[in-house]
Amino acid sequence: MTTAPGEQTDTAWVPKLLALDVDGTIVDYDNRMTDVVREAVRGAADAGIHCVISTGRAVPGVMDAVEKLGFSDGLAVASNGSVVFSYEPVELLHTVTFDAGPAVRALLEAVPDAAVAVEEIGVGYRMNKPFPTGELSGTMVRQSIEELVAEPVTRVIVRSPDSSAEEFAELAHGLGLEGTNYYVGYTAWLDLAPDGVSKAAGLEKICERLGIDRADVLALGDGSNDVEMLAWAGRGVAMGDAPLHVQSAADDVTETVENDGVAVEIARYL
Repeated sequence: MTTAPGEQTDTAWVPKLLALDVDGTIVDYDNRMTDVVREAVRGAADAGIHCVISTGRAVPGVMDAVEKLGFSDGLAVASNGSVVFSYEPVELLHTVTFDAGPAVRALLEAVPDAAVAVEEIGVGYRMNKPFPTGELSGTMVRQSIEELVAEPVTRVIVRSPDSSAEEFAELAHGLGLEGTNYYVGYTAWLDLAPDGVSKAAGLEKICERLGIDRADVLALGDGSNDVEMLAWAGRGVAMGDAPLHVQSAADDVTETVENDGVAVEIARYL
C-alpha cells in the first residue's frame, strides 16, 4: 500500500533490518548529515533494528558515514554490492570481481579523455588521472590504463566532466558492456560492477548471515543504483527528490533529503 510522505500506516509491521543508501539519503550532496537523521537511525538501532549502510561508496566512504552515525560495529554493503564487510575492525565477508578490461577499453575509445578509477578494497583507488575534488575517498595512486585493468577488480568508475549524465547513459547502453552491471550517476559518472551484482545481492548475503527474510527489510535510497534494492526489500522507499524511475521501483516515497525523509520514514515504526 502506498501512502503519502509523513502519513502513518495502520499496520503493525516493523522492519528487522534497515538498509540505508548514503549520498542523497542519509547525507546531502555536501556530505552533511542532520542531527534529526542521525538520531532517527540511532533510535532504530536502539530499538533492535539492524542498520546497514548500503551504498556505492567504497569502504572508506562507508566508514565516514558510520562515523557520522556514531556506530562502532555493524555490517555494510559497499561498492554497489561488490563488497560486503563488518566493522570495526573492517573485515571483508564477501567480494565479487570481474575483468574490467573490455568495458574500459570500449568506453575509452568513445571518450578518450575520461578519468578511470578502480577500487582498492579498504584502501582507496588507483586511477589514470585525477577525479574532481571530493568525489572519491581514501588513498589515490596514479597508474596507466593497462595497469588498472591487469587484474580482476570489484569496481570501476569512469568519469568525464565534459559530458552529461544523459550522454553517458546513451553511451553505456549503446556499447552493451557485456559481463558488467552499470549505473549512471547524476553527473557523467559511470559505475561498472560484475554482472548480477547490486545492492540487493549484497543485502542478501547480510540477511543470510543474520537469518532475516527480505520481507522484513526496509530500504531507502534515491539513485539508479538503488532500484534493485528498493524492488527487492519488503518495503522499499525512495527519497522525495529521487528520479521518477527510482520512485516507480519503490513501494512508497518519503520526503526529500533536505526535509529529513529518512527520519520521516523511520518515525512510522518507533
